[in-house]
Amino acid sequence: MPTPNFARLAEHTTTFERHYVGSLPCMPARRDLQTGRLSFLHRSWGPLEPFDNSYPEILCRSGSYSHLVTDHFHYFEDGGATYHTRYDSYDFIRGQEGDPWKAMVQPPWERLRQMYHERQFSETARDKFRRNIVNREFIKDESEFPSVRCFATGLEFLERNRTADNWFLQIETFDPHEPFTAPVRFREAFTTGWNGPVRDWPRYGRVDELPEECEELRANYYAVVALCDVLIGQLLDYFDQHDLWRDTALVVTTDHGFLLGEHDFWAKNRMNMYEEIVHIPLFVYDPRRPGSVGARRTGLTQTIDLAPTFLNLFGVPTPAEMQGHSLLPLLDADRSLRHGALFGYFGGAINVTDGRYTYHRFPPDPRSQELYQYTLMPTHIWEPFTPDELAGASLAQPMPFTKGAPVLKIPVIKRSPMFDNYGPGALLESETRLYDLADDPGQDTPVSSQEIEEAMIRLMQDLMRANDAPPEAYDRIGIDAK
Repeated sequence: MPTPNFARLAEHTTTFERHYVGSLPCMPARRDLQTGRLSFLHRSWGPLEPFDNSYPEILCRSGSYSHLVTDHFHYFEDGGATYHTRYDSYDFIRGQEGDPWKAMVQPPWERLRQMYHERQFSETARDKFRRNIVNREFIKDESEFPSVRCFATGLEFLERNRTADNWFLQIETFDPHEPFTAPVRFREAFTTGWNGPVRDWPRYGRVDELPEECEELRANYYAVVALCDVLIGQLLDYFDQHDLWRDTALVVTTDHGFLLGEHDFWAKNRMNMYEEIVHIPLFVYDPRRPGSVGARRTGLTQTIDLAPTFLNLFGVPTPAEMQGHSLLPLLDADRSLRHGALFGYFGGAINVTDGRYTYHRFPPDPRSQELYQYTLMPTHIWEPFTPDELAGASLAQPMPFTKGAPVLKIPVIKRSPMFDNYGPGALLESETRLYDLADDPGQDTPVSSQEIEEAMIRLMQDLMRANDAPPEAYDRIGIDAK
């Protein structure tokens, strides 16, 4: 589909062609983003830890002002509650997905049941589908959509502060996350002939919908992407109108991808970490490097590189615990900063790429592996760890990145509220695979090569050691720690 403003963005910036995630999904990715180090080998979805570095907080201490504009409501749940407070100030735009925003004790269920497909309808209290249905009753005009309000609020910050020096603005929108809900004018270009109820929220799992239903789901995704393209265009227009290109850096990226039927799956979290999920966009502009405008870079980069990059832009030293590298040197020349990128979900496969191959190594049985959470902030997405989980906790010695603080070592149990949602019990695929991205970019046929697999295992071991992986992280996938 055409995305003219993203094409325009590429013309103004440097495009990083091999940019990868680290820890997934949403808040684990944001922990990587803020701290500049991988977290998925030690911790699942949860808050920033007391020992974590945070680039907006470091900027604040160095005398730079940071502001967050977001409609990502996970910041305001138990498992994300320490992230947004690291900024000097923040705007929270309400209404996305299952955000508990509008209070409607007795919704008009008879009418609403007819409006929404049964797979995205619920009357159950606190259910994300119910909350989304209620929120939508208050989002009608284009100006009321959370992502539209998010960018408008970001532009308000620029209007108020663009002539000031020494500030950092993060405009972060949930879109194009599911549900794929966009203003009417964006859906008109992707009409499918669907005559059924609202169908814009795919399940996490294998595709079992009829072809016409799949097309409607994808069409609604395209509509949201078209909306995002217009929104990024508004930001580029503002840069043009006020010549912000003269003295303002710009970075555009995302946290992860999403399957739309590729590999016979919807979404993420349930399957192998295919390229569509982990190979993400990154555009960087530095006004001090005009020669890099429109360039493309092929060196491997990751989400953990963004925190050091932001600090480097402000001339602030990078803390020793950060594993990422500033990307600014890559704007000057196409070279590599790392030999490989490690990525994964907590409790799932450990994955690695060298840019040519991707290797995904699963435990023999993810549901019965030895696995621990290392944390001083024992909360899941929506709730604290249960007493059952904490009953087996012990105090572990400080790790190299915990700044002398011991941490709780909490065994993962099947009774955990997250075990079958964002944990090992949620996996529908658990087969170790090696792919050759040069010959098979769609990852359709795994490669069988003992020599290449052994090389990828060595790369994985090196990167795990650099991440201070706990001993059981090696044991659970059957590789040597040395």
